[in-house]
Amino acid sequence: MSHSLGTTKEGANRQQNLGFTLIELMIVVAIIGIIAAIAYPSYQNQVRETRRTATQADLMELAQWMERQYSANFSYLDASGNAPTLPFTQSPRSGTAFYTIGFNGSVTANTYSLQAAPSGDQANDDCGTLRISNTGAKTAVKDGSTVAGCW
Repeated sequence: MSHSLGTTKEGANRQQNLGFTLIELMIVVAIIGIIAAIAYPSYQNQVRETRRTATQADLMELAQWMERQYSANFSYLDASGNAPTLPFTQSPRSGTAFYTIGFNGSVTANTYSLQAAPSGDQANDDCGTLRISNTGAKTAVKDGSTVAGCW
């Protein structure tokens, strides 16, 4: 008889240990929330950095295009004396634009400066507007100040 009572108690204990309590479940949800709160901003920064790198490559390509213009015409201006029409004005070239590309100031026969101004979510990037000039100078400007380490 005592043996059968012991078996009944063990069976009852097994049934109580199945599953999770509400407190255990809430602890797991809280841990996942904390991890997500840390990981998501880091992920967003990596996405912005990737977009910035692609735009830097686009600016370099346009700078090379401008140099080919100069080699062919001995001037950065087009045949009518105006700033040339760029082959593309956004980055990426198709889909949602995260940068608008154009000239920074006026283009002369011997000088130019290209810039890529961030738009949309990319405006939250720490580097701001990216620039490259005919001398090869590469800068980043945010809120009127030069930002180091963006190129």
